[in-house]
Amino acid sequence: MPASPFDLVIRGGTVGAASGRYAADVGIRDGKVAAIGLGLGEGAREIDATGKLVLPGGIDTHTHIEQVSAGGLLNADTFESATTSAAFGGNTSVISFAAQHRGKDLRKVVDDYSVLAERGSLIDYAFHLIVANPDEKTITKDLPELIGEGHASVKIFMTYDLIKVDDEPLLDVLMTARENRALVCVHAENHGMISWMGKRLVKKGYVAPKYHAISHPRGSEAEAFTRLIALSELIDQPIMIFHVSTAEGAKVVRDARAQGLKVFAETCPQYLFMTKHDLDKPGMEGAKWMCSPPPREKEDQDALWQALALGDLQTVTSDHAPYRFDETGKLSAGPNANFKAIANGLPGLEVRLPLMFDAMVSQGRPEFSGRGLEAFVNLTATQPASIYNLAGKGQIAPGFDADIAIWDPQKSVTITDELMHDLTGYTPFAGRTVKGWPETVLVRGREVVSKGTLAGKPGEGRWMKRTGGWAAEPTGKLTADMDPARNFGAKVL
Repeated sequence: MPASPFDLVIRGGTVGAASGRYAADVGIRDGKVAAIGLGLGEGAREIDATGKLVLPGGIDTHTHIEQVSAGGLLNADTFESATTSAAFGGNTSVISFAAQHRGKDLRKVVDDYSVLAERGSLIDYAFHLIVANPDEKTITKDLPELIGEGHASVKIFMTYDLIKVDDEPLLDVLMTARENRALVCVHAENHGMISWMGKRLVKKGYVAPKYHAISHPRGSEAEAFTRLIALSELIDQPIMIFHVSTAEGAKVVRDARAQGLKVFAETCPQYLFMTKHDLDKPGMEGAKWMCSPPPREKEDQDALWQALALGDLQTVTSDHAPYRFDETGKLSAGPNANFKAIANGLPGLEVRLPLMFDAMVSQGRPEFSGRGLEAFVNLTATQPASIYNLAGKGQIAPGFDADIAIWDPQKSVTITDELMHDLTGYTPFAGRTVKGWPETVLVRGREVVSKGTLAGKPGEGRWMKRTGGWAAEPTGKLTADMDPARNFGAKVL
């Protein structure tokens, strides 16, 4: 008998894309999409997707996995547990952080982190390079070499005592990124405002977890965004602003993009579905909802949804930062620690896509004018792949990797702590019921989750080598200070 034309055919489903949806079969060969159409030839294996949505696998580009915090805490997840959780949530790729701390060698950090990822990941992965020690070797040797080897994004913190990078060394990082074509991602909050506010709250006895929500003044976000954008404009270096949480922050991004600056930005489910009032729990319970920046107000949620619909914000990530609610994580400073001593971060890898699908597709948020499915695919798969230059990822098209999540759009699931596959032990979204759930997930044509059952194995994920791509290319629009035609001929860039 002749061999089947395909290794696998997903038959009878509705394929979703950023540009639309259509009924089609998907034929897969050698881990890639080989054909899309009606009545495709048989496959060696077949999946009946009748009544289901066949969508590109989610790409979560902001995840903290098996990472030591600035305070020395190892978060709860290994690459195996985190990527298992990610896969059950419909994700096929993640970008996590190779985190340099003060005094650490960036090259060694990346080498050691690569071993953990290669050994444990069930899905494909890449790294952002966190730079907290911008010394001569890091700036002039390690960063250029690592970017050239395929780690084409860098992260900087503008706050936190142990890892923050001040304006002048931040300019050095921006310049190095510009010269080597990498995207610079930034946690941008005004450090002085946060430090001052936190100290005053604690001094006056306001120490419960809920006070974390006001220890990061909303103005600290807009100020830092404005300053960061001015720095990036001076260098003509594209930036990605992480986890936008306020209406004012979204406006700063919108205004910068309206000026033609190459500014990208993301938000997260915690800012779309939670408010600061979620931290107002008895005793230490509110610590489970502590993340930075903190959730804000209902008005900020509405502003962020509108910013997503307008394209001011281009991606939605989990910022998965899992700390257990015990002495290894949230309560490492004691069972009654003040909010400043509690680890910031919450888990979110597994619920990011179901929460967004429920809001955008099942409930049909009005901002997306009946194109909720298309916008969902764009925000969670297509645009992340494009911005971070993940070749062959982010859409179901011939020649692309067969990274596919098959969703049951009618399945209702109540999120519980027990349902999660990460090692955090809780989810801050417990009790919410969502409609729409991924049941089968494929990475390069290989089933990682099959009808709700784990099918993948640790180590099957691959590192995604990246160049900076179009998003990291300077605009070529030089400020007067940097333009030799207008600055007395000084070639500063």
